[in-house]
Amino acid sequence: MRVPAQRRFRLLVFDWDGTLSDSTAIIADAIRSACRDLGEPVPDEATARYVIGLGLTDALRLVAPGLPLSRHSELTVLYRRHYLAREDDIPLFAGASGLLAELEAAGYLLAVATGKSRLGLARVLARSGLAQRFHATRCADEGFPKPHPDMLLHLMDHLAVVPDETLMIGDTTHDLELARNAGASALAVAYGAHDVAGLARLAPLATVHSIAEMREWLARNG
Repeated sequence: MRVPAQRRFRLLVFDWDGTLSDSTAIIADAIRSACRDLGEPVPDEATARYVIGLGLTDALRLVAPGLPLSRHSELTVLYRRHYLAREDDIPLFAGASGLLAELEAAGYLLAVATGKSRLGLARVLARSGLAQRFHATRCADEGFPKPHPDMLLHLMDHLAVVPDETLMIGDTTHDLELARNAGASALAVAYGAHDVAGLARLAPLATVHSIAEMREWLARNG
């Protein structure tokens, strides 16, 4: 990869679902199926996609607002059952693995900030063969979930990088708010869970529509 002569960023932090992994449709379907199984009103697809990337408690409150807190564990079990039945079918977006290899070779620090649990991220990293590609990762069950700045603050501190040197790359407004709250920059991904209009309202540096376009943008602006 051609790296800009004046490199702007040292640390590139990727969301996982909807940014590197083509998982949004399966996650949204699992959420809706779990609500249906429990006899709760089934959220529309837009609502189910909106909560992707949030912490579990926040997500459940939004997709099943009438469900008592005491029954959230039931919905969680059903969601995981539906999701895990299809997890092995979820691919990376075309070109994602190659892009990460190029970015690492170019000297960038790479990290993941995800709404997944630590166990969930460990599974997908192992299956994708990317476990050694990232210098650090942070999950929703290890601190405050998105859009709280905890994830990025932790990663920056761990890797000794300041906000001005950090770029958050993600497909949801939660990712962009995370970056803003941590004082970092953000690159929006338009092929994932949230629509372009919603992403644009948070004024990312740019919006890309494919892994190939992301690669080109980073080559020019990274």
